[in-house]
Amino acid sequence: MVLKVFTDGGSKGNPGPSTIGMVFYGDGKKIFHHHESIGVATNNEAEYAALIKALEIIMKNYASQAKTVEFFSDSRLMVNQVNGFFKVKQGKIKEYILKIRGLEQEIKAPITYHLIPREKNREADLLVNSV
Repeated sequence: MVLKVFTDGGSKGNPGPSTIGMVFYGDGKKIFHHHESIGVATNNEAEYAALIKALEIIMKNYASQAKTVEFFSDSRLMVNQVNGFFKVKQGKIKEYILKIRGLEQEIKAPITYHLIPREKNREADLLVNSV
């Protein structure tokens, strides 16, 4: 199965009350969505929390079925950091990157990260703003 996951995270205040959302597509069909409040965080922390939660859901439910995993996010900073294009200077973000790399290894399927415009991430954004 080709797994495509759209993630988003946001905070009201930056830092402030934060929410994450994600929508999963398997072979072009919507198969799962999830959103939750994560407490107080910055926008960047929420974006990373959404990605990590999505990776954990894949580990639990889809790792054996996934031939490839493609992530889509409108967070320019996060996508460029996980792709290695931007340096990671902040300690907390370094911890997130280490967690992401560990989950990637466990999933075993090839994983790619793509930057998309906000309007193409509407479903995940609506989940973030519905809590």
